[in-house]
Amino acid sequence: MENERKLTEKEIKRKDRFDILRKDMQKKGYSEKELIITLKEANGKSLLVTLPFVIAAATIYYSVNSFDTVSTSFKYSVLLLPIIIILIVLHELIHGLVWGVFARNHFRSIEFGVIWKAFTPYCTCSEPMTKWQYITGAAMPTIVLGFGTAAFSVVSNHLLLFLISELMIISGGGDFLIILKTLLFHSEKKESMYCDHPYECGLVVFER
Repeated sequence: MENERKLTEKEIKRKDRFDILRKDMQKKGYSEKELIITLKEANGKSLLVTLPFVIAAATIYYSVNSFDTVSTSFKYSVLLLPIIIILIVLHELIHGLVWGVFARNHFRSIEFGVIWKAFTPYCTCSEPMTKWQYITGAAMPTIVLGFGTAAFSVVSNHLLLFLISELMIISGGGDFLIILKTLLFHSEKKESMYCDHPYECGLVVFER
């Protein structure tokens, strides 16, 4: 995978740090398994994997409030784009906050950046974690900004807020795919640790 594209300066630095981690884990008796999703896979399946949640949220909202656009105020719709941009950034900050709590070196192990080709911000953690620590950090932004906002929009009968929550659920599609890959991965070993891949979309499982 490394030879398919030129790595950025940040990715090279992360790769160098990861190589040190890999050698240390190998010395401790760990083998490794990559769980990677390609950009093509992410683009093709992200909406598909979030669609059941989007439909479920819409069904609940409609059953409680209906989609009454007449009584719903759209006076703040001009702020929709900046709000979404802020929430996308907040999405990555939540990743970093949760993983930073779990990581041994805490927030020193967290790095943020932007994939400029796709204009996509990202968060990555350089330390291995347990399976459920990794999954919790991966899922939390969508839980808070997607499902949490959807629940609040149902209670407050705010259609615009509900539409934003649906977009936040869809934006978590890549995370959902990685979580699904992680959940489906079954290790025969007694011990396994999960670490973000230094430059691909996905993670590396160390097991022994």
